[in-house]
Amino acid sequence: MLEELLEFLACETPDAWLEEALKQQPCLLIDHANCEKKAAATAMNLMYRHTTKPELLKKMSQLAREELLHFQQVVEILEQREITYIRLSPSRYASALRELISEKQQQQLVDTLIVGAIIEARSCERFSKLAPLLDAELEKFYTSLLKSEARHFKDYLALAKLYSDQDIGARVQEFVTREAELITGADDRFRFHSGLPV
Repeated sequence: MLEELLEFLACETPDAWLEEALKQQPCLLIDHANCEKKAAATAMNLMYRHTTKPELLKKMSQLAREELLHFQQVVEILEQREITYIRLSPSRYASALRELISEKQQQQLVDTLIVGAIIEARSCERFSKLAPLLDAELEKFYTSLLKSEARHFKDYLALAKLYSDQDIGARVQEFVTREAELITGADDRFRFHSGLPV
């Protein structure tokens, strides 16, 4: 599955980001919690907006439940480690990807699903790279997330294909190219999905 993710993404996480993540573990965990909460909210929003699409309703319902469970698990880890769950400003990552989303209704849904697939793929890739570098508890936790995050990536991509009236390959490439720019570009704010630290 990891090979499939790496083929999908246009770049791997740079070592410099991993080094910064190890230095900023409290921030990493807090932003990870935020990402899980946002992922659940995105799934719920899609369910509210697309009530006539049963495949989407089923997949997003499952995804929202899993993301909320992950959120709870990260909050429990924060509590155990006496890290205060403070409000963090978001990274540029998701908002920059959303700027590419079409305003045309049908394409807007497909684009939103493509963005979801990319975010899940990157999360999974980062979990896999981080896990061996962390303490035993976090290594076990991040490794446990790989299977569900990889499935979320596949679900988003399958739904994008289902609801598009044409091949999505070229559209995916546009988003993936932009995502690689964000991951490899200089970034002055460290977050779970941030670019190169400066």
